[in-house]
This record gives sequence, structure tokens and C-alpha cells, in this order.
Amino acid sequence: MSAAAPPAIATAGLTKDYGGTLAVGPLDLVVAPGQRVSLIGHNGSGKTTLIRLLTGMLEPSAGEAVVAGHPAGSIDARAVLAHLADQPVFYDDLSLREHLEYIARLHGRSEWQPRADELLDAVGLTGRADELPSTFSRGLRQKAAVCLAFVRPFDVMVVDEPFVGLDRAGRESLLELFRLAHGGGAALVIATHELATVAESQRIVALRDGAVVFDGQPGEADLDQLVDIAPAPEAESE
Repeated sequence: MSAAAPPAIATAGLTKDYGGTLAVGPLDLVVAPGQRVSLIGHNGSGKTTLIRLLTGMLEPSAGEAVVAGHPAGSIDARAVLAHLADQPVFYDDLSLREHLEYIARLHGRSEWQPRADELLDAVGLTGRADELPSTFSRGLRQKAAVCLAFVRPFDVMVVDEPFVGLDRAGRESLLELFRLAHGGGAALVIATHELATVAESQRIVALRDGAVVFDGQPGEADLDQLVDIAPAPEAESE
């Protein structure tokens, strides 16, 4: 009999303290393999800090975070975890296509071009693939970041406000990519104010002042009490 897969994400006493200001924790949270979770809360509730702790971008003040059985931020954790940030960063001298090749090959995907082409087409960036994403508008940068997050293989994806700057078509494309990734067995933890993705989640975790104030199914949540949830505004013209 094969051993059960470890949780996609597990934290124990996870804490981030900024000079006496508690941003997160102590937090005990377990996300099952393949589970789709919406992480909600008002601005300053700790969502972004938690995601940065899970990716290894921040070191915890106490406690631990584990991704698919590996310490957060370790090489093994990074190999299975994809991150879609709210403020994507790009190399100044690489085109979008070169970014896609670099990320895909870094994570062992040698046959990267068909997947890259699918993603570029999905977000409407096929004609901009040979341009520098560092020069793109806010909306186009977010679409480029979507391509980079999905061009590599992953078992777990953590996402921070992915719809900011996206137009309606971009949001629909991203929602479909989330559906496909989840259908393929990936666990998703999405920090968002977008109503559509909250409704499609299997589980909602709400934070307030770095602590969990709700953990349950979407139908059980009083969203008005937990956070102001509304459709994202249309992006500016690109």
C-alpha cells in the first residue's frame, strides 16, 4: 500500500512579527492535495504576508510552513510550487518568449513551446511575445505573469490578487486556467477579492489581523462580514 500524499500546504505555529507588530499567526493551517482554497480578508489582514511565507520570500519569526512535505522556500518546495504575484517582476533584457523558455526549462519542461503558445493565445499576448514585458502596461504585465506561472509544471499554486489590472477577457482566461489546473490535480490557494473565484472554491479561509476568523465552505460564509467582495474593476485600455 502506498503512503498517503503529504498535505499540499501545512503550517504549524507560523508567525511573522515585524518589530512587535504581528502580521501573521500563530497560524495552523492544512490544505489537502488538490484542494482549491480562496484566501480572503481586508487589506492588511495578512494574506500577502502568508503567501510570501509559503513561497520562502519571507522567513518566519516562529513556527514552520511545509509545501508538499518540503520546508517552504527549499529547492524541493520551489520545484512543486508555482507563485503568481500581484506585482510581477521581470528581467529587463529578456523578451516574454525568452522568459517563458527560461522558466519552463528551469523546471524541467524541455518541450515548452506548445504550452507557451497556448498560454500566449489564451491571454492575447501572441503578438507581443518578442517584446520586453518590463516595458508593458500594468494589465499586460499581469497577463505575462499568468503565462509564466502556468508554463511550468506544479502541484501547488499560490496566488496573490491575480485579477488586478486584468480586463474582462483576461480574467475569464485566468479563471479557466485555474479550473484546468485544479481539474488536473493541483492545489490552489488564491488570495482574492474576485467574487467568481471565491464562488468556485471548495473552501474559504478568511484572515483578520493575521489570524483565521473563518474556515469553511463558500455557502457557509457571510462574505459581507469577512471582507468586501466584489467583481474586479475593468482594466485601463491596453
